[in-house]
Amino acid sequence: MIPYVTVEEASFALGRNLTWLETVWFDYSATKSDYYLYCHNILFLFLVFSLAPIPLVFVELARSVSGWFDRYKIQPKVNYSLSDMFGCYKDVMKMFILVVGPLQLVSYPSIQMIGIRSGLPLPTLSEMLPQLFVYFLIEDYTNYWVHRFFHSKWGYENIHRVHHEYTAPTGYAAPYAHWAEVLLLGIPTFMGPAIAPGHMITFWLWIALRQIEAIETHSGYDFPWSPTKYIPFYGGAEYHDYHHYVGGQSQSNFASVFTYCDYVYGTEKGYRFQKKLLEQIKESSKKSNKHNGGIKSD
Repeated sequence: MIPYVTVEEASFALGRNLTWLETVWFDYSATKSDYYLYCHNILFLFLVFSLAPIPLVFVELARSVSGWFDRYKIQPKVNYSLSDMFGCYKDVMKMFILVVGPLQLVSYPSIQMIGIRSGLPLPTLSEMLPQLFVYFLIEDYTNYWVHRFFHSKWGYENIHRVHHEYTAPTGYAAPYAHWAEVLLLGIPTFMGPAIAPGHMITFWLWIALRQIEAIETHSGYDFPWSPTKYIPFYGGAEYHDYHHYVGGQSQSNFASVFTYCDYVYGTEKGYRFQKKLLEQIKESSKKSNKHNGGIKSD
């Protein structure tokens, strides 16, 4: 809770006038407890889980009806109906209500312990962007090892096989997982803010961005115009789709965001080999078609 009664008192304490955003934040949060503000995470996660995959639903339906977007579908032989995707969403919401929501409600003491603040001043972009970058790096590295554990015989058979029920990913399947996986993957997500704590708004943004990234990675489509194409070492949908396609036997492409761990530890060799093989097949097919097209019949 902000320890000031009025905007004037907050301005005096900061030694300057509040910015417009700080004034809005003061008006909204001054009388609300930190616990209440932290619980906004539940709302943000619900909105991300519910709304972010919707454009992908329309893309999938348009492709099924008219063939639009076929060229971008990574596994074009797989089609999902509206009922398929809504069924996945319902399963995700069950997990949200039974596991994710309650976890958010009881995890507030950890937020207090690491020192995430909710007061003034608000964080600047020059503060937030480096923190978010660090959060992504820490989550990516720790998630890599948790994910490798999930592909051990015990981890896969007892936990991770649920997530791999979708051998061709779709947006709503990003958080579709066993309850134990949801809990364990919360550790890598929380480690970044624990090591480099910031403002509550930065924390909200981090949680939202991480889930949006997961939905994009599980989209099942490789769009050439995606802005993530310009992020160095970013894995993306095509990279992670291979992991789902191989399934339980996969010992490749464990990365959640970036690809450096797979490269360093040699767990992307199967993917690179298959990609090179497919490129050679496509090149041979082009040469064959060109050659056949140049032969004239009598």
